Amino acid sequence: MLNLIQNEWIKIFKQVGTYIMIGLVVLLVIGTGVLTKYLDSTVEPVNDNWKQQLSEQNKVSEQDVEEIPMMTPSMKEFLKKDIAINEYRMEHDLPPENSSSVWTFINDSTSLISFTGLFVIIIAAGIVANEFTWGTIKVLLIKPFQRWKILLAKYVTVILFLLLMLVILFISASGVGVILFGTGGEASNIHLAYVNGAVEEQSLLLYLIKSYLLNSLSIFLLATMAFMISAAFRVSGLAIGISIFLLLMGGTVTNLLASKFTWAKYSLFANTNLMQYMDGMPLVEGMTMSFSVIMIIIYFLIFHILAFFFFTKRDIAT
Repeated sequence: MLNLIQNEWIKIFKQVGTYIMIGLVVLLVIGTGVLTKYLDSTVEPVNDNWKQQLSEQNKVSEQDVEEIPMMTPSMKEFLKKDIAINEYRMEHDLPPENSSSVWTFINDSTSLISFTGLFVIIIAAGIVANEFTWGTIKVLLIKPFQRWKILLAKYVTVILFLLLMLVILFISASGVGVILFGTGGEASNIHLAYVNGAVEEQSLLLYLIKSYLLNSLSIFLLATMAFMISAAFRVSGLAIGISIFLLLMGGTVTNLLASKFTWAKYSLFANTNLMQYMDGMPLVEGMTMSFSVIMIIIYFLIFHILAFFFFTKRDIAT
């Protein structure tokens, strides 16, 4: 099995496109850092009236919660979270940070996980289908390995590539953040979390690690789906197209459905964002962490059952 994984890993890094993908991630992090640095220079520092400003902001948010009829439950919880955190800051004399630090920049870079996900999906969509396109599948299958082992090795390689891209993103964001913004003050190392309707202080480093892992969950499942389509239909373009469309639009469509229908909680994208439970903002009222984990496992098993069934049972055309 290890030899198969190593062979797939070598195949990936023999492609020039792999290094281009990695380079683009690093360049995007650098570009984001430079832009953030410029925006920081245009922001006025926190003044002595920050408590009054937060109080006024809370009044506007409370009014929005009461007067906007079509607001989704997740949006209402988001505003309630902001109100609670603002009140906590005023009560404990913790002014908001208007300038960035390495920690805030790493946190902001979680928005780039979707960008790295595009490259992971491309790898996942092509790792099986390209064997058929290039005609190398017969050479692979005549080796003394069962088909399911070959497919499992390819999937493990996809997951390893996902982890590699996340590590590259995290390290790049850390390096750029330290160079451009520094480590910040002691207050910048604290994360104010909204848990079960209350605000509590947490280690920002631990929060960032959890944030990276949980925010990459949707990429993990989309890569699994792209892998399934690649194995079942043997067409990388179809796998890439469907997966990228869902990556870009799945969350938006799910949010719209959740504002009107409770059955939206059974969809894939309603459950992939486990950060909604860390931040106290479930998409649909009544959803729990255990419910989302069960739904994720169900989708994961369906994708793999289809992938392994079609790959192991179908004949290889001459």
